[in-house]
Amino acid sequence: MARLKDVYKSTVVEGLKQKFNYTNPMSIPRMQKVVVSMGVGKAVQDKKFLETAIKDITLITGQKPLVCKAKESVSNFKLREGQEIGVKVTIRKERMYEFMDRLINLAIPRVKDFRGLNPKSFDGRGNYSMGLTEQSVFPEIDPSLVQYNQGMNITFVTSAKTNEEAYEMLRLFGMPFKELN
Repeated sequence: MARLKDVYKSTVVEGLKQKFNYTNPMSIPRMQKVVVSMGVGKAVQDKKFLETAIKDITLITGQKPLVCKAKESVSNFKLREGQEIGVKVTIRKERMYEFMDRLINLAIPRVKDFRGLNPKSFDGRGNYSMGLTEQSVFPEIDPSLVQYNQGMNITFVTSAKTNEEAYEMLRLFGMPFKELN
């Protein structure tokens, strides 16, 4: 079993019960999925960028990504409808907890000039989104083989009804949020 799943069952559930006074164990918020996406705008000029992004996101998540296509044409960006411009992966269950564990304990501490995650990046319904500026913070990526730095967006989808519940759950998982003054 994934280490963070044990942490959820032992620590997070008890912490949420105490703070929000849940009586029904099924009403306690839990993680539903993690979505990792990369926008590869450079793929319009060269398909090699998209192939590199697919390889990197596969190494990071352990799953083959879905290639996203442009929905409409934008002449200013030389973009045509149907061109491949991004990749995304939806991670669930055991892999989700393993990915979160690697993100929290290995990748985030390797970010340069890290001062904490922004606690205001919740969407109002208990989901949290964050961005990374480069993929090389993950231990699976060899920095010497990186041809160009590619950022990524990571969204944590929870069953929490409010931002406060989701914030507390992610904080108990070990997410390094910065303190608001």
